[in-house]
Amino acid sequence: MSQKIKEKIKKAPPSKIDSMEAKSRLKAANNFWAQLPRPILAQAPLAGFTDSPFRQIVVSFGAAVTYSEMISAAALFYDSSETYRLLKFSPEKEGKYVVQLFGAEPEHFAVAARLVTEKIKPAGIDINFGCPVPKVTKQGAGAALMADLPRARAVVEAVLANTDLPVSIKIRSASGTVSAKDFLEYLKDLPIAALMIHGRTRKQGFAGPVALTAIREAVTNFSGPVLANGGINSLAEANNLLEATGAAGLGLGRGSLGRPWLFREIINQQEEKLLWPEIAALMLTQGRLTEELKGAEAFPELRKQLCYYVQGVPAASSIRSAVVKINNYSDLKNLLEPIIKKENSL
Repeated sequence: MSQKIKEKIKKAPPSKIDSMEAKSRLKAANNFWAQLPRPILAQAPLAGFTDSPFRQIVVSFGAAVTYSEMISAAALFYDSSETYRLLKFSPEKEGKYVVQLFGAEPEHFAVAARLVTEKIKPAGIDINFGCPVPKVTKQGAGAALMADLPRARAVVEAVLANTDLPVSIKIRSASGTVSAKDFLEYLKDLPIAALMIHGRTRKQGFAGPVALTAIREAVTNFSGPVLANGGINSLAEANNLLEATGAAGLGLGRGSLGRPWLFREIINQQEEKLLWPEIAALMLTQGRLTEELKGAEAFPELRKQLCYYVQGVPAASSIRSAVVKINNYSDLKNLLEPIIKKENSL
């Protein structure tokens, strides 16, 4: 972090508003979560996937809320220019955009919350208590932070004290010996605007059965809207999760990769079977947006996203082999446009 920013934070009051009561009133006034129609459909944050081009695509299919990729509070504290690049968004095209922060130090979160509020101006800020990936948990962050109740509370308080935006959290059904119910009980007096709960434990990671009971208990024990997350790969699974838990909405994760129209299926309550030319056109749209917003250097990372679209299409294996070699939008056009023309001529 530059000395100039450090001095600015040091001299600034802990919050733009002095009392917790006044702060709560302002957050309530800014709380977009309370105004969204049910069920709330959100694209859950996924590192390496939920960038601005993908967020724009899911919003075009009906997602109401989008999240940034996980953003390191420590990186913002130390003024990482690369992290600011990850935070870029298109306000008119990405729904209610929420920046999700991860880390372990309350001081880092305090600075990060202030910088995000003042420089990025999203609709809200989210705190990650759910990521089970070892490179995150070994820092004491993500799901590991959920298991450390006093530190978790200090982090939430630090964020609340340094933003006038609604603050939400993402948790798991359990982390170690701390259940979601325990966690929410410990934080119940804090003005947290919304909750997304992944219905698997930290130990389960991203596989295994979803704990419907844990999500139902969260709905009962949390005052704001609860979004159920985990194992949503089809319209039937989305409907089952909503009905079984009473959640106010859903956070779609990996289920929307290569299938962003899942949002539209849930809204219209009708399954869709997109034709291969339509899927290829979506790939071209994401490729174009990626080059426009991030440059051709982002294509190596984009390849893995594009491969999700290819699952189940004709000649998937050969197309996938070609996709992993593209280096720019021109390469992608040269690959897909002949396929689209051929399919449309049949």
